[in-house]
Amino acid sequence: MKVSFCDRFRSHIRQMVVACGVVLACTLAAPAFGQTTGPVRITLDDAIQLVLQHNHNLIALRDTIDQSKDMEITAGLKPNPGFVSDWEYLPLFSPSNLNGTYLDQGTEGDLGVSYLIERGGKRRDRLQNAKDNTAVTTSLVGDNERTQTFQVATLFFNVQLAESTLDLANQDLASFEKTVELSELTYKDGGMSKGDFLMIKLQLLQFQTDVAQAIQFKKQSLSDLRNMLGYESVPADYDVAGDFDYAPFKPNLEDLQLKALQLRPDYKASVQSVTAAQSGYKLAKADGVQDLTVQGNYTHVSGINTASFFLSIPIPVHNRNQGEIARTNSVIAMSQEQEKAAQEQVMTDVNDAYENLIANDVVVALYKSGYLDMAKEDLDINEYSYQHGAASLLDFLDAERTYRATQLAYRQALASWFQAVEQVKEAVGTRQLP
Repeated sequence: MKVSFCDRFRSHIRQMVVACGVVLACTLAAPAFGQTTGPVRITLDDAIQLVLQHNHNLIALRDTIDQSKDMEITAGLKPNPGFVSDWEYLPLFSPSNLNGTYLDQGTEGDLGVSYLIERGGKRRDRLQNAKDNTAVTTSLVGDNERTQTFQVATLFFNVQLAESTLDLANQDLASFEKTVELSELTYKDGGMSKGDFLMIKLQLLQFQTDVAQAIQFKKQSLSDLRNMLGYESVPADYDVAGDFDYAPFKPNLEDLQLKALQLRPDYKASVQSVTAAQSGYKLAKADGVQDLTVQGNYTHVSGINTASFFLSIPIPVHNRNQGEIARTNSVIAMSQEQEKAAQEQVMTDVNDAYENLIANDVVVALYKSGYLDMAKEDLDINEYSYQHGAASLLDFLDAERTYRATQLAYRQALASWFQAVEQVKEAVGTRQLP
């Protein structure tokens, strides 16, 4: 049977529709972030994006930018014209006189339009001052985002520390459970006293307690992080992902301080506050210039049509806005001092963060230089010696405690190092460092 071109075309169209439907169905069926099967794992970058998008305090603060922009609209508005109208000498108590002749000859009607002319560039300076204040508000919101980013990074590293601690506790527990099993066999074979066996078995309680505490620490850390991110942004069974390992990072202090002065939003806000104070001073001087009111009237009285024009301007004998001009001039001086203080604070913050990073880097490097390996080697030697009768039980348990303490201290030092790196980024005002 021959197939016409039209039939082939319709068949091709149906295939395309079916294919598009499959693609659309797959797209709709693909789970959104936070709805995937199994626990959701987020990286540090994910956590930062989530806090910027979902943290309710940040969302509320961003509304202040919109409010400031709305004030720009108000500042740029021109005065509304005025309209006046009256009809005088109407014979309300003598209705018999109410006729066309009387209304034309015996009453007066007025129509007038007035307009306030703002002088001295008030509207221009008012709008510029509003824009300058919006710039300050925007920078302050950006500064809050900077500090929130550091806080969420700190909480993220707490979770990683908790995971690492839990992993260490599970490893230690599994290893010591094997020691208990071997000791039990040795005890049953008569190669160990009951007192030594019980001492080893009692030590197992500490390892089990460490695991329980590590689990609680991780749950609490995840809960704190979720509260910062926004409860609706991640599911209850979420987890974190990312390397928890040391990578040497030693930037140049002078470069960091220079970059901070270029990027720190709180310092930008202080510079912009000087600009806003200066525009406020210009506005105060403009407000001291008296405005002019112009009015035009049409009057019908005694059968005569007339037009009148009026000009009105206050005479600045007493009030020339002297107080506001003086006040805004003082605000300029205050803002300039605050800018200098903000600059010094930036330099201090970067220096403190840098020194803290160097100190933490030294500590982590010490552990990596061989102390971790020595603690492990000491444990292995004492365990082997104890199993072969060359070391006492107390020596073995002491080596076990030293190894656990060293490993835990290293993980805590590593978490402090990560936080020190984040503190440098916060002090500079960017996550992209040289």
